[in-house]
Amino acid sequence: MRKLVYYVAVTLDGRIAGPGGEYDFYFAGDERQSAAYSAWTNTLFPDTVPTAHRAAVGLTDTPNRHFDTVVMGLGAYRPALDAGITSPYAHLRQYVVSSTLKSDIDPAVTIVPRDPLALVRELKREEGTGLNVWLCGGGKLAGALLPEVDELVIKNYPVVAGAGVPAFDGAFDPTVFDVAERTAFPGGVTLTHLTRR
Repeated sequence: MRKLVYYVAVTLDGRIAGPGGEYDFYFAGDERQSAAYSAWTNTLFPDTVPTAHRAAVGLTDTPNRHFDTVVMGLGAYRPALDAGITSPYAHLRQYVVSSTLKSDIDPAVTIVPRDPLALVRELKREEGTGLNVWLCGGGKLAGALLPEVDELVIKNYPVVAGAGVPAFDGAFDPTVFDVAERTAFPGGVTLTHLTRR
């Protein structure tokens, strides 16, 4: 069965975005350290690079390594919409969980107005793809989907946001994950891969 993997950037205080959806404050070291870190993560997870940026980082024809499907909430989708991009991950099947977006926003994007758990359970049962489902965010959606999250890939940045969108915004539900691998970078970022116990 396919897995639901929450691949996300997080601050030291567990925020994935600022109060207004900001995500441009993550610190990855000086220019050289940040470039090396970005190149490493783009190579490891090319599927998570937005389609509009793939050419600029040399990933135009790079096949997906981990994911063939992305599920995101409106908050995660909003930055692309604000930039006039309705299909941010055209190299993946795209699902946006939102009760307010119109279903015809883009033919490459499926709007899911309710029951994201049913959607994810259906996606996980699909056979033959060999690739997993990427939970892109946001916090409310991650909280709702926690029962189905199989793995976490957490990019933890050495910055405290102080307020903003939590990584999981849901009911109290202690869920244990085991650390499978952790990589530390010179700029202070750590990338941790965790699996559900």
